[in-house]
Amino acid sequence: MKKIGCLNSELSYVISKLGHFDTLTVGDCGLPVPQGVQRIDLAVTYGVPSFEQVFSVIDQEAKFQKAIIAQESIEQNPEFYQFITAWAHKEGVTIEIVPHDELKARSHQSVAVVRTGECKPYCNVILESNVSF
Repeated sequence: MKKIGCLNSELSYVISKLGHFDTLTVGDCGLPVPQGVQRIDLAVTYGVPSFEQVFSVIDQEAKFQKAIIAQESIEQNPEFYQFITAWAHKEGVTIEIVPHDELKARSHQSVAVVRTGECKPYCNVILESNVSF
């Protein structure tokens, strides 16, 4: 049994298989999961687990080069926007800002969508994998 890091077996497996340029979507509990894309549903109830809790575990497990977020988050969820931009600056990750409808369309290309219990609006990101060397 693992004793550190991501303990969710589905999430751990998906992260371990990410290749360069693969994408993983992490979303709030309202983000639709496209047909045919693996759903990793971690939501227990509203707010549990939070986006930030899930994101911090994923961030410890994988390296990313780009984050795609919805333009609507800038005004509708400034805390999320500040969280993601601070993380991206610290990690050297590029941020791409697109309309929410485009973010949902792009999530069709993700290897999986991770559903959190987050219930704040536009708390969704598509993470593009990088190499760790």
